[in-house]
Amino acid sequence: MKAKEQQAEVTADTATVVEETEAFEAVGEVQELDAQAIELEGLRKLADENHERYMRVQADYDNFRRRSRLEKEDFAKYASSKLIELLLPIVDNFERALASSQQVKDFDAIIKGIEMTAKQLEQVLTEEGLKAIESVGQPFNPDFHQAIMQVESEEHDEGIIVEEIQKGYILKDKVLRPALVKVSI
Repeated sequence: MKAKEQQAEVTADTATVVEETEAFEAVGEVQELDAQAIELEGLRKLADENHERYMRVQADYDNFRRRSRLEKEDFAKYASSKLIELLLPIVDNFERALASSQQVKDFDAIIKGIEMTAKQLEQVLTEEGLKAIESVGQPFNPDFHQAIMQVESEEHDEGIIVEEIQKGYILKDKVLRPALVKVSI
């Protein structure tokens, strides 16, 4: 019986060892699961932080686009304000000339005042980059001139501008209005 008792003890001890091993493995698995849960929770927090950061950046970008659009609209709306400020004294001078023309009958003084105001206007426009296109005596150039007539001329070679009907203008480097001209044939 001793052998059976010893075998029963070994079996019981083995069962205990197996149970303890299984319990230890279960504890290890639980610990591993806890570690994975902690790691997963950390990754979730990082994902949430990144998502919040992304949403803030997206909102900042949307605000930037809106501000940029509004600034462009304001710039376009008030772009001519500087030029208008420069032209207001000229408008004042024209108004004074008109008022004085009704009171004073000195036409030479009125003409002189209008000539001075016209020079003032020309000076402002020149400072802003406006130039008249030279036409008469120049070869016809479709980039700067618009021919409205062709005339026979013994004084000029073919393709030379004989007469300017309406002045053309260049603003900085861009043709604002081509000159209307008559060209010799």
